[in-house]
Amino acid sequence: MSQDNLMEKIVSLCKRRGFIFQSSEIYGGLGSVWDYGPLGVELKRNVKDAWWKAMVHGRDDMVGLDAGILMHPKTWKASGHTENFSDILVDCKTCKKRFRKDHVGDTCPECGAKDFTEGRAFNLMMKTYLGAVEDENSLSYLRPETAQGIFVNFANVVDTMHKRLPFGVAQIGKSFRNEITPGNFVFRTREFEQMEIEYFTQPEDADKMYEEWIAERYRWYLDLGIKKETLRLRPHAQDELAHYAKGCTDIEYLFPFGWSELEGIANRTDYDLKQHAKHSGKNLQYKDPVSGQEFYPFIIEPSGGVDRATLAFLTDAYCEEQVNDATRVVLKFSKHLAPIKVAVLPLLKKNAELVTMARRLKGDLSKIFTTVYDDTASIGKLYRRQDEVGTFFCVTVDVDSLTDHQVTVRHRDTMKQDRISIEHVKEYLGQQFSTNNS
Repeated sequence: MSQDNLMEKIVSLCKRRGFIFQSSEIYGGLGSVWDYGPLGVELKRNVKDAWWKAMVHGRDDMVGLDAGILMHPKTWKASGHTENFSDILVDCKTCKKRFRKDHVGDTCPECGAKDFTEGRAFNLMMKTYLGAVEDENSLSYLRPETAQGIFVNFANVVDTMHKRLPFGVAQIGKSFRNEITPGNFVFRTREFEQMEIEYFTQPEDADKMYEEWIAERYRWYLDLGIKKETLRLRPHAQDELAHYAKGCTDIEYLFPFGWSELEGIANRTDYDLKQHAKHSGKNLQYKDPVSGQEFYPFIIEPSGGVDRATLAFLTDAYCEEQVNDATRVVLKFSKHLAPIKVAVLPLLKKNAELVTMARRLKGDLSKIFTTVYDDTASIGKLYRRQDEVGTFFCVTVDVDSLTDHQVTVRHRDTMKQDRISIEHVKEYLGQQFSTNNS
């Protein structure tokens, strides 16, 4: 399967099975904005829950935060976004299309011409206005990143949670960038969601913490099923680094369109707290409770995209298998990420007694597992439909179930079928999920 063909198949599956839709599609769509459908929202929620469980609940040195999307305009002046958060754009004089200068080279990708305007800066922040009057005094921005919400709340977290260095603050939230050249499905969009950590540490420990976080974040993707051969680390060269960064390493995934960044881990030094202290006039130094020394902590920042991670997990899970004379499409998600864990399928939807038993079983399993009920097709089609969305187990209630009180449990990856007493189905599935480490 070609890589271009793979991307087309994933986009098609996402639309057909209710993972991801084009935003405002009935009006012709809105460029580079996407809506997550019934299964997509479950998958995306599972990605975020897996991150939060591992990065926050699984550690003693982490707390969470949910800062506002709108922030005081001085925030973006202090962070440098007002002046420096720009792309250099050029226009092709022949076809009049606009491109990022660093994406063009010598030739227009649209028409092949080689005559461009001079480059000019275009700020990527999206403007809005607060209040009834739209003027410079009411100008605000939709945040281009979640990080600044953590920095401006540093003192609040220290004062209320009594955390000692090193400790981190984690946040998941929406950000907005007026990208000129978005694309590759949900990889680069104008509205996106980030999973971000700002980890505060003593300056002398920052290099060690930086390396530890690179290993921690790399391992997280592998633990959730990403194949090792499709994941790599790419340290930034010195000329790539932001002016405040001592080091940065990207975790890259081999998407159908090539190796691209999933997330970056950066050593931001003490730049951010110093900047906000300077512009706000507030003391944002950390006071060591033992020595009494005051200083600005260094910050290690693992920052990843929820949408990019979701796309990577979709891509990595996609599999085509030949079963007899047909092609079986299956999403082999890990047990943590599968949008649906169990599907209960009655063999005969017109048999009222059988349907009642199936619905009762579905209600019982739903107390523990994400479970759906489906009787809208033949059993063969229902199996293929659940394979395509990555459902781990299908439980079929048939005519014999009414007398022997047993059901058929079908495994997604092996298609193996086990006959299990209906009284023990919940226990059986619980054991399967606890022993399945994928």
